[in-house]
Amino acid sequence: MNRSVLIVICDFLLVSLLAFSTVDINKVADEGTPRNVKVEIATNQVDSGHDLAAVMRLALNEERKQQDLLLGELNKTRAAFAQGEKQVQTVQQALQAKEQETQKLQQQQSSLQQQYAAAQTNIQALGQQLQSTSTEAVMSKEKLAALEAERKKQAEEAAALQQQITQLARSNELAVAEKQRLAGQLQVAETEKRFASEQAARMQEEVKTEREEKAKLAEGVKALASRSGELTKEIRENRPLTPNTIFNEFVTNRVQARFDAFRSGLIGTNRRRDTQTVLASDGTNIFALCHVQDTPLSLWNPGIDWEQLTGFLMRNTASAQIQSVSFYLHDPRVVLIPVSPADARQLGGKIYRISSEPYKFQDAVLLGTREDYYGECRFEIDLTTPEYVRLDHSFLKGLFGKFNPSRGDLVFSKTGELLGIMANASYCMMIHSFDAVATIRFGNVAKLHTGDTLAILYTMVTELPSKLQ
Repeated sequence: MNRSVLIVICDFLLVSLLAFSTVDINKVADEGTPRNVKVEIATNQVDSGHDLAAVMRLALNEERKQQDLLLGELNKTRAAFAQGEKQVQTVQQALQAKEQETQKLQQQQSSLQQQYAAAQTNIQALGQQLQSTSTEAVMSKEKLAALEAERKKQAEEAAALQQQITQLARSNELAVAEKQRLAGQLQVAETEKRFASEQAARMQEEVKTEREEKAKLAEGVKALASRSGELTKEIRENRPLTPNTIFNEFVTNRVQARFDAFRSGLIGTNRRRDTQTVLASDGTNIFALCHVQDTPLSLWNPGIDWEQLTGFLMRNTASAQIQSVSFYLHDPRVVLIPVSPADARQLGGKIYRISSEPYKFQDAVLLGTREDYYGECRFEIDLTTPEYVRLDHSFLKGLFGKFNPSRGDLVFSKTGELLGIMANASYCMMIHSFDAVATIRFGNVAKLHTGDTLAILYTMVTELPSKLQ
């Protein structure tokens, strides 16, 4: 039955693989020839996890029932074995008692035989004495009668002793027969005991074998479940999402970032900026990110020495204070806002993973952070800018709002991972890590000379190729 269950599980996994396997049409087709491919996602998907769990539960229940039956039979065998042992002990005790009784009877028989022999001797002696006295003329008649009475008395005693000997012999025969009967019962009991012991050992071996098979089946089920989870994860990771789904997730999980800057003076003393962003993680650290133009900080030379910087991340009714901002190592225009795990839990929402395979799909989804628009677009590899991908303006498919890609827009892969942020209207800065070139802590920053830092960062931007500026 275990083999049948495994065959059913393997058939189910094979059907699941055939049902969820997809063909990457873009790889089959000529990469140089544009193709319009319409991907329709089936709405009725096979719930492989539930069906597999049901099959596994059925297999485990069947194995549990078989084990319970075997354990019941083992308990019955053990009870029969214990009863046989008790019966053997009772028979052995009875046999020992009969042996003791036989020994006593044999001792009594020997004693009576000795008494009988002594009586016979006395009778013979009296007979001889009687004959001698009868022949003697001088013996009196009274003495002869006394001797005759004595002889008669000895004869009666001898007859009584003979009767007792006969009874003892009969009792001895009965004891021997009882002993033989008990010996036969003992042999039968020993045979039953040996059979019960062999049956108990066999049942224990069957239980052990059943447990080993159950353990192997459980390991196989675990392996199949693990493989099923990996296949499900692989299918989910390789299944492209629709732009509507990605935008809906963004609207649900987006975070509002607000920045305030202050410095003493007459013009431009206060500055506030608001933008929309998401929380992203590399598996270890969590950051919110935006373009520098969406903050009060301007990369210029000379830079502005701000005296006070504050900021908050807000989602629904929850908020978290911004402690500092960092500037991305490969492009300082990308601002990284560190978020602690506690603040991330307080804000709630989805934490996006940065894309580990940015070139898996050529198409991506671009979302506006200042205006509510999104659309499907295509990015190309530019060998002269390996950290960036170039937007193909000939293939823009706006789905909502006035679709106008610009710097600061977020770009997501078709699997829903964060691909990067638009450095300008044509190039997307891909985010592979959260390495920073500089950091400015928020609060009272009068002594930090933020203008010098912003000027250095501006120099780094001017050294980039002109098409990236």
